[in-house]
Amino acid sequence: MTLTAENTAVVLDSTADFPDAPERFPNFRVVPLYVRFGDESFKDYVDITPDRFYERLQSDPELPTTSQPTPGDFLAVYEDLAPRYEHILSLQIASSLSGTFASAGTAAEMLGGDKVRVIDTRTVSASIALLALGVQRRLERGTTHEEIDSFVARYQRDHMLLFTVSTLDYLAKGGRIGRAAALAGNLLNVKPILTIRDGEVQPLKRVRGNAKAFAEFRSMFEATSTDSPALKVGIAHAAAPERLEALRDLVEHVRPQAQIEIATTLGAVVGTHAGPGTVGFFWFLDE
Repeated sequence: MTLTAENTAVVLDSTADFPDAPERFPNFRVVPLYVRFGDESFKDYVDITPDRFYERLQSDPELPTTSQPTPGDFLAVYEDLAPRYEHILSLQIASSLSGTFASAGTAAEMLGGDKVRVIDTRTVSASIALLALGVQRRLERGTTHEEIDSFVARYQRDHMLLFTVSTLDYLAKGGRIGRAAALAGNLLNVKPILTIRDGEVQPLKRVRGNAKAFAEFRSMFEATSTDSPALKVGIAHAAAPERLEALRDLVEHVRPQAQIEIATTLGAVVGTHAGPGTVGFFWFLDE
């Protein structure tokens, strides 16, 4: 059975930080998560933009909370797509970080049949977007469920994800800190280099200051990549656009043939847990 961009839809959730996906690809949809300030609830990217969110985060004394989409939220999207597409691939944030995957799975069961395949990406943010873009390339040339499964497995094994935060407080308060908890409470200006492996935040290294964190990003990028048009890159930031531009310059200098497929601002949901000042760097050789 051949899957194509004409007969297969791709459903993301808003933690992919890829809000313009449906504008770029007619077969894409994004289901928003929720962020709540007190009694006010907002749909990620729909009711609150990243810029407005970070303004509010800085001024509101109460930290926001987040919640997953309901099964009904996913079901509405699946039902809208079902008459036009034979297959739906639903790529969700790591199940260990959010109940979003479970909501999508429940909705798939409610729809019935085997039209929807829900995939636990085991990752987050622009890393999900890079995976989805790789899936779309395969759909555009014609693919199979087996090839998609193989690609997802290889992506989960081989992709690189680095990020650094201004403070671990947001990860800790949101309960998403994982093994990085061992770094909490350290000296001022220590920058942890973090990754996500198997859906868990894990520390890689500690450096002092943004300059050394940036140098570590460059070192790891050089050590684990080769210059090729097949090298796909994603960059994300939370109220730190100058750091995004610095990473863009790094990629263009170190790996000039690489393709920066997505450069984005972390939305309200990922930003709630990462905090302002976060910068993420993602890459994968898609041969």
